[in-house]
Amino acid sequence: MYLSAEEKQALVSRYHAGESVAEICADTGVARSTFYTWIRPYTTTITDSGHVVSQQEFIKMKQRIRKLEQKVEILQKVSCTASAPLQEKLQELSKLYGQYSVHALCEALCVSRGTFYNHIFRRKEVTAYDKRKSEMRKHIKAVFDESHQRFGANKIAAVLSTQGISTSPKYVRELMQEMGLQSITRYSKRDYQKGKRLAKKQNVLQRQFKADEPNRVWVSDVTCFKINDKYLYICVILDLFSRKVVAYRVSPKNSTYLITSTFRQAYQNRNAPQSLMFHSDQGAQYTSKTFCKLLRMNKVVQSFSAPGQPHDNAVMESFFSFMKREEIYRTHYKSEQQFAKSVDNYIEFYNTQRPHSTLNYKTPDQFEAIYEVKKKYVD
Repeated sequence: MYLSAEEKQALVSRYHAGESVAEICADTGVARSTFYTWIRPYTTTITDSGHVVSQQEFIKMKQRIRKLEQKVEILQKVSCTASAPLQEKLQELSKLYGQYSVHALCEALCVSRGTFYNHIFRRKEVTAYDKRKSEMRKHIKAVFDESHQRFGANKIAAVLSTQGISTSPKYVRELMQEMGLQSITRYSKRDYQKGKRLAKKQNVLQRQFKADEPNRVWVSDVTCFKINDKYLYICVILDLFSRKVVAYRVSPKNSTYLITSTFRQAYQNRNAPQSLMFHSDQGAQYTSKTFCKLLRMNKVVQSFSAPGQPHDNAVMESFFSFMKREEIYRTHYKSEQQFAKSVDNYIEFYNTQRPHSTLNYKTPDQFEAIYEVKKKYVD
């Protein structure tokens, strides 16, 4: 049974008015165990000032207070303000990198996270922080290799602690991502002569289909359509921030080259973004050594849908569904060229003219343009 938040709150109000859980559940058909999980979030408290606050609102307020406290801490530690020149702000924030989240640092001094990451990865001067970071990377790599690539951030941080090296799992995880290190699972195989290790294909995205900035998360998939007894394959890459198609290709072969060439096109179109995650299913082309190496070379974190779980890549599934219903299924194609032109026209329409409900009914291009204006105003 699906109930809206308002309906759940109404039932909880009946409980607070004196009606028993048994009566409410018998009347509505809701399981008691389910109903009990609703009571706490919708329980309200009256503050000293007379305001009525739910537990959910209270938790959100605590989170907001914690963010503000972090912001104050950062502002007290840096020797500049948000109105200072960009390079001065980047120099100050780089001193605190690893002590606070990148999001908190950038928000405190109104700096784009992409700009900050570029500064961290590309700056040439060797600082005390750089030396400490370099040493930490060596320690992490040593423990990682000694564990035969089995240990993740938590275990590596624990081992380093026993060696007298103080660090946090969060910092270890950030450095492992920079170095392209991922814990693997060794699967037993009868064909020992092959001696292969299968990388653990992690779902890093975990169905979090919203991004705060462009070029933080790209999702991709391949679909096919039959033209004159011949299949044509379409590879598309979407940016989760704006749902914009950042690259696509049509090919008679569903090959690794189709995937790699589409990614290279997107990477060039979007000016080689840093701190990028790429999510797809576990198709052979996406898990190929060639494509995985391409992502590692560009410091891109790779994420995979679980086998048999199309909802793990729901945004791409939705896009292809719309494209087929709104364009492909409406036309009887006589040639591959006509089909390719149809795909070109639809994606141009999708990016520039089609409002998207997730974007407050803005088009992907409009949504990104609004972001760029706000970013310039903040910077």
